[in-house]
Amino acid sequence: MPANLPPQYYELERAFKEEQDINEKLRMAEELHRIMPKHKGTYKLQAEMKTKISKLKKLIAGGGEKVHGAKNAPTHDHVEKEGAAQIIIIGAPNAGKSSLVDAMTHAKPLVADYPYSTREPLTGMALNDTVQLQLIDTPPISPDLFESYMNSLIRNADIVLLVADLASETMVADVEFILNALEEKRVLLKKDNLEKADDPKFSYKNTVICAHKSFEDEDGTKQVELAKLFPDFKIVATSILDEESLVQLQVVLFEATGKMRIYTKPIGHDPDYKDPIIIPVNGTVSDAAYALHRDIAEKLKFAKVWGEGKFDGQKVQPDFVLGYKDIVEFHV
Repeated sequence: MPANLPPQYYELERAFKEEQDINEKLRMAEELHRIMPKHKGTYKLQAEMKTKISKLKKLIAGGGEKVHGAKNAPTHDHVEKEGAAQIIIIGAPNAGKSSLVDAMTHAKPLVADYPYSTREPLTGMALNDTVQLQLIDTPPISPDLFESYMNSLIRNADIVLLVADLASETMVADVEFILNALEEKRVLLKKDNLEKADDPKFSYKNTVICAHKSFEDEDGTKQVELAKLFPDFKIVATSILDEESLVQLQVVLFEATGKMRIYTKPIGHDPDYKDPIIIPVNGTVSDAAYALHRDIAEKLKFAKVWGEGKFDGQKVQPDFVLGYKDIVEFHV
């Protein structure tokens, strides 16, 4: 039986063979497997691709044999994900990335008034209403510096936070350079996670724009320029002197994940507000049960739900769609 592979498969396969970045090579292999038709004619091809994916994962993890055409991963090219989402912070020199991480997390990056003080990734956990978001501070992107590992970090992250310095006279040029540099690396920043790549060689990244040092933009002209560069994007004006703006930034970042909080209530007890379950927006009772424990999901008979638009203790089935901050009591 012929394989009948789509034209984009062969194009992506050529790019896969030429790619030197190990994490990007893995992404391409997984995409090749995804777009491959699943029938008897591709059984062997599917098996071969699964083997390549497995070898690439082992290589990234530090084990397994060397894969032809792939270089060993640089020291900083992968950060293990933690929390509800991994958010990579990018920007020009002195844009204020490190000061944001310092203000929103317990991490202690080097915050200095000279450029290029950040030379390697640094992670910190921001707490947004009991939900942890992992922030990654990174070296700047400029004509003088674009660390080789940055491409892999950006592709692996769930959300990109692009920090634009409203106090800089070169803000527009700095941001435009970053956009062009990323496009050369086949990374495109997009306004939400609904936009999908037309070309599988490209990685579309859900992006939030941080209009930082907002107090320096007294007449608002820089924010207007930024809005023209990023129409329809989520843009949040921030200052480390304005705690409310930092809280708002965390709220927008969590909303960008496309997830929501769900609270659990043990039978006969009060709800647990300290440790929410995180599920996709429009997720079901069953999704929440699986997020809590597989055994609960498999034994689940029904649930009782409290929340907006519901009467207290409403009895629902596993396929019931939950709302933001609903309280769920599982019955098995």
